[in-house]
Amino acid sequence: MEVVIASSPVDAGIGCWDLRSGSEQLRYRSCSSAPHGLLSIAGRFLASSQLRDSPSSASSPIFFWSWDKPQVEVRSFPAEPIGPLVSNSEGTYIMGGGPSGSIYIWEVASGKLLTRWHAHYRSVTCLTLSKDESLLISGSEDGSVRVWSLMMMFDDMAKASAGVLYRYSFSEHALRVTDVVTGHGLCNSIIISSSEDRTCKVR
Repeated sequence: MEVVIASSPVDAGIGCWDLRSGSEQLRYRSCSSAPHGLLSIAGRFLASSQLRDSPSSASSPIFFWSWDKPQVEVRSFPAEPIGPLVSNSEGTYIMGGGPSGSIYIWEVASGKLLTRWHAHYRSVTCLTLSKDESLLISGSEDGSVRVWSLMMMFDDMAKASAGVLYRYSFSEHALRVTDVVTGHGLCNSIIISSSEDRTCKVR
């Protein structure tokens, strides 16, 4: 069965619909997902960062569900509330961005934090991977888009000796970046970003 899943912080839930009939198959009600905060991990289960009024990470966990059960099975409590989430295609790790501008990478199987770094001056608003999954692209409230080599992010010696951690940094947007996508072409693919300044930029 092919399904469409969508979340809304207004409706406070995740809906799952059959793509052919349009009928709702399941609803995960105990959820208030952040923008770009809903994730299917390798088609095996769902993860969602949570929007809460409190700035405390304890009140803003990441929830995990099995596909066929609407009850939360695992709750993870990161160092700060997490907004956008993305995972690699095999579902071995997930990446999340926080309001401090930091990006985190966790191992899915163990929940272990593998690495974190300060990526932006303001909150991380969106994340995506290049098609070959060697690069992570992030957008921020500060209007910038940055490209990160995941190989470098896992190499503490390379990070310590680098002048800057990012591969590329773009600052053409005047307001918050709302989304970033990348096309085909592996590490040479184009990047398109959208912003609250009502522009899209192609790089």
